[in-house]
Amino acid sequence: MQTRDITTNELHGGAYLALPDASGPHPAVVVIHEASGLDAHIKRITGRFADAGYAALAVDLFTGRNRAICMARYMAGMLMGSVNRYGIDDLKSALTFLAKLPEVDAQRMGAIGFCMGGGFAIAWACTDSRLKAIAPFYGVNPRPLEVVKRLCPVVGSYPENDFTARAGRAIDQALTREQITHDIKIYPNTRHSFFNDTSRSYDQQAADDSWHRVMEFFGEQLGKR
Repeated sequence: MQTRDITTNELHGGAYLALPDASGPHPAVVVIHEASGLDAHIKRITGRFADAGYAALAVDLFTGRNRAICMARYMAGMLMGSVNRYGIDDLKSALTFLAKLPEVDAQRMGAIGFCMGGGFAIAWACTDSRLKAIAPFYGVNPRPLEVVKRLCPVVGSYPENDFTARAGRAIDQALTREQITHDIKIYPNTRHSFFNDTSRSYDQQAADDSWHRVMEFFGEQLGKR
């Protein structure tokens, strides 16, 4: 695996890039962080994708910005449910950056996001046909929910003991209605951030199972098995 930090001169906000050792072009994934930002946990996830044969780019939605103002804008966007919320343009720019790398197959790109990032992944995919699969973890849905008819295939993971479980059930029903390929799972007896091994809510069994599901689903949709 090869890793490097992407500077703010290369991409607004910067990022963390992880590439497989094998020659490409590879399928690619944008990793969208939680409210805690681009931390060691998110970088480990990015590295896991590279180990699995994906070019992975973890975006940084806070660097170079006033964090408090950013969070206020991000939260306002989530509460309003807009698919064109503040921050979406940064994600589109990150995908453009990733698509231009010689190691990347621009026809096989997806995204994964956690909490705030999970909501971003869903909203973003409603506006960007370059995404071929997304994996939201405990994210909220855009409004009106009918906009998900624009979505690519979705593999979603939600904790039962969390307000986002309702969002998971709702998007499962909507995607079924729209006949969009999806795999939505509500994990019993889990709480928010169950995938984060630095959180007190971490649940190893749910984290392992959800990662396996993401790998299987992305393998099918992005052509990496």
